[in-house]
Amino acid sequence: MLFFLVVVGITLALHVYLWHRLVYVTTRPRSRLRLVAALAISVLALGLVASLAIDGEYVVFAWTEYLWLALMFYLVVALLVLELPRLGVGWWLRHHRRPIAADAAPEDAAPEDATPAADLDRRRFLARSAAIVAGLAAAGATGYGMTSALGAPIVERVPIALRRLGRPLDGYRIALISDVHLGPILGRAHTERLVRTINDLRPDAVTIVGDLADGSVADLGAACEPLRDLRSTHGTYFVTGNHEYYTGDLSNWLDALRGWGVNLLLNGRVEITRGTSAFDLAGVNDPTGDWYDDGPDFTRAVGDRDTSRPVVLLSHQPIQVEQARHHGVDLQLSGHTHGGQMCPFNLVVALDQPVVTGRARFGETELYVTRGAGFWGPPVRVGAEPEVTLVELRAR
Repeated sequence: MLFFLVVVGITLALHVYLWHRLVYVTTRPRSRLRLVAALAISVLALGLVASLAIDGEYVVFAWTEYLWLALMFYLVVALLVLELPRLGVGWWLRHHRRPIAADAAPEDAAPEDATPAADLDRRRFLARSAAIVAGLAAAGATGYGMTSALGAPIVERVPIALRRLGRPLDGYRIALISDVHLGPILGRAHTERLVRTINDLRPDAVTIVGDLADGSVADLGAACEPLRDLRSTHGTYFVTGNHEYYTGDLSNWLDALRGWGVNLLLNGRVEITRGTSAFDLAGVNDPTGDWYDDGPDFTRAVGDRDTSRPVVLLSHQPIQVEQARHHGVDLQLSGHTHGGQMCPFNLVVALDQPVVTGRARFGETELYVTRGAGFWGPPVRVGAEPEVTLVELRAR
């Protein structure tokens, strides 16, 4: 409840800032435009708060409020960036007024552009200019982000060399997706497109590292059902993300995934063999599971394995890499971050996770973080295109 109230407070505060910068300082008192604009911002603010309560249940409502959320975000970012230039121009104009000719007015007359009314008009002009620039920048970023988020995912091919990987396994291909976030906007057609993309890669194994859907099996099971059509040599494997727990329908989701032929790695592992070589493919639950007595258990997943062969770990959150390193994991595959989804939000994500996107090494443990194949909230991705990853294991 406290978290919800904090989010509501921040949301309302941002709308007050937008009202001040876009409406109050750009319009004349008691003007019809000021009244209509203030009413529109109030409705959008209340709608956004309501969407937090109903969790985007209605499609039209979700589209409206999520798009406004993205536009609001970029309006705030653009206006904050423009604050210093706006203040600088205002200071320059105040200190560089045009002098008035001596014969143009009585000696005791003040220059016209030095009157309070002239200063007010000047400030209003600057405010309107900043609002127009911010509006154009926000609309452009949101429009571009929608094209990116709703378009086909980019296939990233990532070769990673593992110590102890036998030569027969050299070139082993693992298709990786995360953060599909099926819901009121992304549905069955998106899942079918992902399945076609993955099958065209002809992987040896398919891995889904959490956050598959944002809702119950009753509402979204049909949208996920095309997962049964995934094709690979050694099957499809799944680990939980934080949103699997948020749905309140985890057990039904796990049963549905089993029914679609998806193997569950719930703090467990399987042996993958090719010829005379093998490696372990392991998975741990998301840390959110701790709240439900279903948290990650590295000892159970990889504690008693054969250390003569490498282990690839599926873990939703990159932050678990330190535990993976402690347990001798060779490669951790993660998601969760969405690559930041909407730049510059990636700077905030970096405060919580050790890696936002791509590869990094932690001792002998390699970490790869995918940007995710869907989106959460606004159907907008800026600087973080949706991704399907093909990890190609290489023998050192």
